Amino acid sequence: MTIAIKVENLSKKYIISHEKKTQGYKTLSESLMHGGKRIANKIIHPFSQSEIDSQTQEEFWALKDINFEINQGDKVGIIGRNGAGKSTLLKVLSRITDPTSGKIHINGRIASLLEVGTGFHPELTGRENIYLNGAILGMSRKEIKLKFDEIVAFAEVEKFLDTPVKRYSSGMYVRLAFAVAAHLESEILVVDEVLAVGDAQFQKKCLGKMDDVSKEGRTILFVSHNMAALRKLCSRAIMLEQAQLFEDKDSASVIERYLTFSGPSKKNKSEVFWDKTNGPSCEEMELCSIRLINPYQQAETTFDATKEIIVEICFRVKRVLRGVRIVLSLLNSEGIVIFSTTNHNAIAADDLPINTYKASCIIPANLLNNTHYLVNVHIGIPGVKVLLKGKEYLSFTVEGAEGHGSTFSENWPGVVAPRLTWSLVPKVSYAE
Repeated sequence: MTIAIKVENLSKKYIISHEKKTQGYKTLSESLMHGGKRIANKIIHPFSQSEIDSQTQEEFWALKDINFEINQGDKVGIIGRNGAGKSTLLKVLSRITDPTSGKIHINGRIASLLEVGTGFHPELTGRENIYLNGAILGMSRKEIKLKFDEIVAFAEVEKFLDTPVKRYSSGMYVRLAFAVAAHLESEILVVDEVLAVGDAQFQKKCLGKMDDVSKEGRTILFVSHNMAALRKLCSRAIMLEQAQLFEDKDSASVIERYLTFSGPSKKNKSEVFWDKTNGPSCEEMELCSIRLINPYQQAETTFDATKEIIVEICFRVKRVLRGVRIVLSLLNSEGIVIFSTTNHNAIAADDLPINTYKASCIIPANLLNNTHYLVNVHIGIPGVKVLLKGKEYLSFTVEGAEGHGSTFSENWPGVVAPRLTWSLVPKVSYAE
């Protein structure tokens, strides 16, 4: 099988400068005086090397000794936490930035969609940028023209085709940029998280297009925090952690490892407490604690499927609030939302004076299947303001759902395993 991309011992280093903190904060006049002295000293002693540098330098490795091969036609997801090196890897592969060391072998032309603003000239119109990008990929004007109508139709920007792209909204820009990258004749398509700018319908459209082009033999590299989308599109995934390649396997295995590794803890975590100095907070409120407890008020990390689970959220209101909505979401190990629930009218319709509150949500017994779960908590005022953006704070495991007490111990498929009401009665016979 033809190798599309081969990476050998790839590393990328940046030099970061930090201001020395030998003194406290300087006033503007002190900074100007210090700068003036340095300039004067340089004029008087132009060849002097004795000046003390006020900067300290630090090496930062964005990528360190990365090795992998990708075959032609593969669909590979790149995942990792913020700062793991995903975007740097794509920029190096796209030849936007040079590696510090290592080798990259690329067989074919690369079309990249990395971040809003990359690849288009802001002063040129949408029409002109389509031809410019095609020319960069080595296509003739005739070849571009054959694809032109498909690109415009996919991007849905006909009305603004002759408008400079600097006047496009971020959504319009991304639609056109993706359409160009996906439709022009490149052998390798590289797409970063930038697709998140588009609406849900367009994201679905893009995923479908990437699947189509991969069936034509083109290679796909896809960076995303949307695990469900990545799992659906990619058969293989590469996980980066602290600039190094951490995992390279089938996408299901890597996604589960990523969610477990980058969740609230590498192990299950049943409770978290904060004081006034370190808790998630905003001007109006702050979180005090979140706990997973059993009916006996005991914190647990592993729950019996036949017993209820209580999620307890304590928060402090610092300003009078009205219409507060707490959203609790449960995710499985593949990042799929099992369900979301809110406090409804329990407190949302009333004013919340300055005080400390405890909200509790009961997850009923005989609902969840045997697997690992993440607990996401989001708090806001619908249509007004996000107070505390959703985050996975806790994780737990459910056991004991096999067959709901049957004599068979097999694992049941599905993300939930509810015990539903059944009946069994003799069929009424109308025969003579």
